[in-house]
Amino acid sequence: MPTETMNAIRLHEYGGPEVLRYETVPKPVAEPGQLLVRVHAVGVNPPDWYAREGMPDVPEELKPQVQLPLIPGTDVSGVVAAIGAGVEGFAVGDEVFGMLNFPNSLQGNAYAAYVTASAADFAHKPAGVSHEHAAAVAMSGLTAWQFLIDLGHDFPSPFQEAQHRPMPFGPGSTVLVNGAAGGVGHLALQLAKWKGARVVAVASGGHEEFLRDLGADEVIDYTKQRPEEVVRNADLVLDCVGGPESRRFLDVVRRGGSLYPLYFGEFDDEENARRGVTVTSAQVRSNGAQLEEIGRLLGDGTLRVAVDSTFELKDAQAAHERAARGHLRGKIVLTVA
Repeated sequence: MPTETMNAIRLHEYGGPEVLRYETVPKPVAEPGQLLVRVHAVGVNPPDWYAREGMPDVPEELKPQVQLPLIPGTDVSGVVAAIGAGVEGFAVGDEVFGMLNFPNSLQGNAYAAYVTASAADFAHKPAGVSHEHAAAVAMSGLTAWQFLIDLGHDFPSPFQEAQHRPMPFGPGSTVLVNGAAGGVGHLALQLAKWKGARVVAVASGGHEEFLRDLGADEVIDYTKQRPEEVVRNADLVLDCVGGPESRRFLDVVRRGGSLYPLYFGEFDDEENARRGVTVTSAQVRSNGAQLEEIGRLLGDGTLRVAVDSTFELKDAQAAHERAARGHLRGKIVLTVA
């Protein structure tokens, strides 16, 4: 019997967007515990281009196992086409979305017409939410949720020894979100408002109206002001930019508060302790149960997902070129005919 095929994006070597090839490949089959999903939309995330580049800046001991040729991508929304043995809670025809097999592998195989993954990685898509918006929310929404609301696992972070535990916050709290217009940032802003916090959003000035529409109480244009010079006594800072400059936000946080850099930077544990500031990071992990909760917030309008731009699957190169230009408002999405 001939092997069924599908269209997908694969890379056979590491490099720039030009290594992404639109090809015909074997269609996967649902194994026990898995769903086979007909993909309608794919969310584009930083790990996709890290994988494409071969993760040159990641120490060898931290790199997940990959094998070329590679179908990149983790975030999908689509329709269940088949169910593996032992799966409960899903039926053929269900609309679902998920972040697949992350961070265990960068081979989520999402840039394809069909995907298979553990049923535990999927959630039911709210009926009033498009596939494009559901695909856009998976990794970014789970990142914001696991940093701010509930980590949901006990796996250690590869970036630090201290376990990340989200601090309680709510009415009366001040939360600053740096990089607030991006994929994680604009969702984190809304989750903080959902919990009742006053939110200070940091982004370039062109995003002010967008961020205020999402609920930001104050917007700081980082091209005109440095947030660490104008904000004091915040209870929590979520730095969605992170990296070496994240340490500057120690001046923003009150004693007893927390600073969460998405990309862990250069910190001194003794200085953090002296200031009384908890500095922790985490690595997002697939979690269908948490996506169900996020889906409910999407469904009732508490959360809105911004889509920066959409590209057809065959134009994944152009999508990665758009990502490289930066200054995204929300997420890039690939659509699958």
